[in-house]
Amino acid sequence: MDAVQRRVVRALVAAQVLGGLGAGATLSLGALLAAEISGSGAWSGMAATMATLGAAAAAVPLAGLAQRRGRRVSLATGSAVACCGALLAIIAASLSLFPLLLVALVLLGSGSATGLQARFAATDLATGATRGRSLSLVVWSTTIGAVLGPNLFEPGPLVAGGRGIPALSGGFVFTVAAPLAAALVYSVGLRPDPLLTALRHRASGDPGNTPPPGERRGLTILGRNRGARFAVVTLMVAHAAMVSLMSMTPVHLHDHGAGLSVVGLTISLHVAGMYALSPLFGWIADRAGPARGILCGQVLLLTALLIAWQGSGSEAWVTASLVLLGLGWSASVVSASALLAGAVDVAERAPVQGTSDLLMNLAGAAGGALAGPALVLLGYSGLGLTAAVLVAVVLPRTLAHLGSRSTSTA
Repeated sequence: MDAVQRRVVRALVAAQVLGGLGAGATLSLGALLAAEISGSGAWSGMAATMATLGAAAAAVPLAGLAQRRGRRVSLATGSAVACCGALLAIIAASLSLFPLLLVALVLLGSGSATGLQARFAATDLATGATRGRSLSLVVWSTTIGAVLGPNLFEPGPLVAGGRGIPALSGGFVFTVAAPLAAALVYSVGLRPDPLLTALRHRASGDPGNTPPPGERRGLTILGRNRGARFAVVTLMVAHAAMVSLMSMTPVHLHDHGAGLSVVGLTISLHVAGMYALSPLFGWIADRAGPARGILCGQVLLLTALLIAWQGSGSEAWVTASLVLLGLGWSASVVSASALLAGAVDVAERAPVQGTSDLLMNLAGAAGGALAGPALVLLGYSGLGLTAAVLVAVVLPRTLAHLGSRSTSTA
């Protein structure tokens, strides 16, 4: 089983590098393409919004497919849908059809949903002692693609010129190739399928205790599983707080006279914080327990948001805040995901994880949508304080969860 698990993790890491490449290009080039086709920069934010909604819409269907056909089919399908979205984006750019571009961005969101579910695929055959590390390695591998993706600006026009398509859409040629290659990696590398193998192993060990299908719906499971519910709430709050502040930071810095180089460096350091140290947080989750990893993440998030509140007038403090924000998100997501994977039966894992990703993406979309009005009404410091209050409300629940765990193991 250990050899199979190592092969699964290697395949997931390789596919995540490719998938991250496509996602990075989508967020960077998508915003510019939306502004160009629509004729107004006001629509540029629709790239991230539609991609996030697409990820939310794909989460539950992909989880259902994983439950029926396994992770291999589910993840390969999600990547293939993202590939179709990239092709549609090129067509939309060529025809200057903004509504068609929005549809393309929704389909591209399937790539993000696939990436989120890939982290759970790493836990299907993992033991409790290695679950966090296996999951975090898959999260970490996204760093490579996420950093390289935005750098497709320069070769994109050269590719476009050779194919007679608009210059900005040239980068989407790479976004076609990357998820297609990821789908091939999933199809070949996830043999045997980790989820189907885990389900067979569970059935042979305890065949009479499998939950009936009616009780395997994500919301039903969350309703009766306190640990899983706590993990999902943590994911939602961490993602909403991160997206709300991160999405408004470029606007805030630009309005206060920062150059594009400063804005780019700040976002790059934030992305590095989101992914680069995830193996460390996975190790903490395994050694100290996921709840303590979550506590670490929430303290980092709260610190970041309080710095944004007090230091909004300083580029250096804003950058420090964004780095800590990325680290807090990473610790929270890795630890909460590990907790969620361990809190449910393997027969319930796919549906509850699909519901978790749906709710997490909806929370992120809501955070991003509300951040704009909040920035106008409250300013950047007020936005940081509001998000800090959101995190602070969840912090007592984490301490209570830690207390209940300590009592149960005493």
